[in-house]
Amino acid sequence: MHTPAPQGKLLTAWTPPPHPPAGLTLEGKHIRLDPLEADDHAADLFTAFSGHDALWDYMPYGPFHSASAYHRWVKDHQGREDPVFFALRDAATGHAAGVASYLRITPHSGSIEVGHICLSPALQRTPAATEAMFLMMDWAFTAGYRRYEWKCNALNLPSRRAAQRLGFSYEGIFRNHTVSKGRNRDTAWFSVIDSEWPALREAFAAWLSPVNFDATGKQRERLSDLSRLVRAGSDPGL
Repeated sequence: MHTPAPQGKLLTAWTPPPHPPAGLTLEGKHIRLDPLEADDHAADLFTAFSGHDALWDYMPYGPFHSASAYHRWVKDHQGREDPVFFALRDAATGHAAGVASYLRITPHSGSIEVGHICLSPALQRTPAATEAMFLMMDWAFTAGYRRYEWKCNALNLPSRRAAQRLGFSYEGIFRNHTVSKGRNRDTAWFSVIDSEWPALREAFAAWLSPVNFDATGKQRERLSDLSRLVRAGSDPGL
C-alpha cells in the first residue's frame, strides 16, 4: 500500500495578492514614500548622498559623482514594475533623503522583497527610517503577501544587524550567489512571514509610539528587544 508523502499545508483561504500598483504612496507620521521620480527627487537625493561614498560599498551601482549622472540613473529606474522604487521624504525637512524598493515581486507565490535601501546619514538611525521600513512591510502583508524578504551581501554586517532589528529571521548564506562590481558576493537571507506579522506589527507600534521617546528623543525600549520574541533565530555571523 502506498503511503502518501508529506505535503505542505493546503492554502484553501489564500489568493495571490496584487502587484504594488502604479503610483503607490505610503505615508506615516515621520516619513512619506513616493514613487521615485528623477525630476522630483534626484537633486535632493544627490545632495543627501554626496560626500558619503561608503553608502554604495555593497550596492551594484554607484557612487555617483555628478548630479547629472544620478539624475540619469533615477530616470532609467523610475516607473518600473520590478523593482518598484520609492523616494523617502523626511516629514521634518520636506526633502527626499533615501531610497528603497520592492523587488522580486512574485504574487503567485506571495513573496516580495525589500531592497535597494540607501539612506542618507541624516536619515539613518531615525524613527523616520524605521517607519519607512514598517510602512513597506505593512502594505505587503495587508495586501496578502505571505513572505517578505531581505537579502544583503554577507559581508555587510550593518545590513544584517538592521534586518534582525526589524524582526527578520536569519535563513542562511547563499555562497557564490552572484557577482557585484566584479567581486564575488555571498548573500545572507532573512525573512518575515505572514503568521509573524501581527506580533511584529505590535512591536513596531510600541517602538514608534511617542511615549517610547523621552524629551530628548532618546528611545526607552529598543526595537531589537521588542522584535526578539518574533524572530525565529539569530544570525551567527553577528
